[in-house]
Amino acid sequence: MADPLLPGPLWFVGCGNMGSAMLDGWIAAGIDPAHVTVIRPSGRPVGHDVRVLTDYPEDEVPAIVLLAMKPYQLDAVAPVLTPILEPETLLLSILAGVEIASLRTRFAAPRTILRAMPNLPVRLGKGVVNLAGEGADQTARALATGLMAALGHAEWFDDESQFALAGHLTGAGPAFLFRFIDALAAAAETLGLPYDQAARLALRMVEGAAALAAASPDDPEALARRVASPGGTTEAGLKVLDEDRALADLMLRTLEASRLRGIEMALAAREG
Repeated sequence: MADPLLPGPLWFVGCGNMGSAMLDGWIAAGIDPAHVTVIRPSGRPVGHDVRVLTDYPEDEVPAIVLLAMKPYQLDAVAPVLTPILEPETLLLSILAGVEIASLRTRFAAPRTILRAMPNLPVRLGKGVVNLAGEGADQTARALATGLMAALGHAEWFDDESQFALAGHLTGAGPAFLFRFIDALAAAAETLGLPYDQAARLALRMVEGAAALAAASPDDPEALARRVASPGGTTEAGLKVLDEDRALADLMLRTLEASRLRGIEMALAAREG
């Protein structure tokens, strides 16, 4: 039976946290598990009745190969995988910091090599997936867009450096947000609320506020002003965040640290 999202077999090379989140999202979106194979040395099951092998299948040719192992494993994977790939194979990589040029030096055959940077909410179909690459004709681009849009919001970048920066924003961003939720709950605990109650309220607050921001024509700065009455309690708290650009500078340092680590990882991949 034809698969609405796949033109043929999909191979996952590795399936860690992000790979499994994508797999969960795609299965929920309607991909037939029979069309998916996961190759991982451990052979550990991934659920959904998806076939898991410790070596590459000999009974099919993949239409799409997703590189979902750790970036440092690239040079162990490439020599074995390279002879299997056909020019028609769509090679997708979610390897952080591994640039298109570094992938091309290792995988010469595929006409289309794409980088994708998803985030963990893809598991719920509410993720963000950034895309960039080379060799993608209209058909390949439409295929990749359809696959990633099934996981949430898909956005293309022509500039790979902007793709990388967007990846730090949306890929690492959930972790930064989770820390914010935890810090907000911990502050409420310090001031007198039980932590479990404070964490529950903080989480629900963030969920609702994000939905409101997504539905509103106003930008986040304007929405913050709407919440804060002049001379009120919210304004008093905002003054702490805004004083000497405390929050803005903290976010800039946070994102820059992530960006610089990505540059280091890209250099390591270039050098092999």
